[in-house]
Amino acid sequence: MTLQQSRRLQSLLLGTLAWAIAILIFFPIFWMVLTSFKTEIDAFATPPQFIFMPTLENYLHINERSNYFSFAWNSVVISFSATALCLLIAVPAAYSMAFYETQRTKGTLLWMLSTKMLPPVGVLMPIYLLAKSFGLLDTRIALIIIYTLINLPIVVWMIYTYFKDIPRDILEAARLDGATLWQEMVRVLLPIAKGGLASTVLLSLILCWNEAFWSLNLTSSKAAPLTALIASYSSPEGLFWAKLSAVSTLACAPILIFGWISQKQLVRGLSFGAVK
Repeated sequence: MTLQQSRRLQSLLLGTLAWAIAILIFFPIFWMVLTSFKTEIDAFATPPQFIFMPTLENYLHINERSNYFSFAWNSVVISFSATALCLLIAVPAAYSMAFYETQRTKGTLLWMLSTKMLPPVGVLMPIYLLAKSFGLLDTRIALIIIYTLINLPIVVWMIYTYFKDIPRDILEAARLDGATLWQEMVRVLLPIAKGGLASTVLLSLILCWNEAFWSLNLTSSKAAPLTALIASYSSPEGLFWAKLSAVSTLACAPILIFGWISQKQLVRGLSFGAVK
């Protein structure tokens, strides 16, 4: 076997492996969408049926039972507001730690990351009592604050990593040209790191969109996002797999579409600083 043939075979094997992994990862989503068009009888059929008569009764039932767009709007407002608040705090914090590093910088970053190891149920009672005392139960503000706090360590870490890959000479040149601190960040730093910021924003949106623990414990109806809507289809009578799959599909669709549209920025951000 020649070297060229060996490389072609290696490329073919790697491509096949990549497709196999992609199909394995995508299959649960495919099965969820497929089940959403089945009746409850077909959804429980054993062995599973790939050929069936599709129906829209599950989606019609969801529309009749609950206002999907109200839950979706809550998810949009909470996710985007929490992400924006995260960026407002994380960008200055990451800037100071990346370009004005001290002996305590590493320790501070590790401490921030260690907060993610705390189980949410461990602080549920105090946070619930605080929300109740300030009249924030079943409000978007409560979830925005909580989502900002739980995602802030990851956002700071990611932006800090991107900022560390930016040469200091660029910022020093801007200072020599008379740029103020604000101009340095807005006109020089942020445009260079926009790929990394885009991937950070997308990750934060996904984390906020998928957060279920706090939405189930701090909301009931007015501020409930899509994760609470999904949980409402789990009843003492059992799980209705077809209807549960339909509401899960409706909940996943917006963020999947947004992720698909933003995939170029995500890839660019993940590879930011990899090649210098």
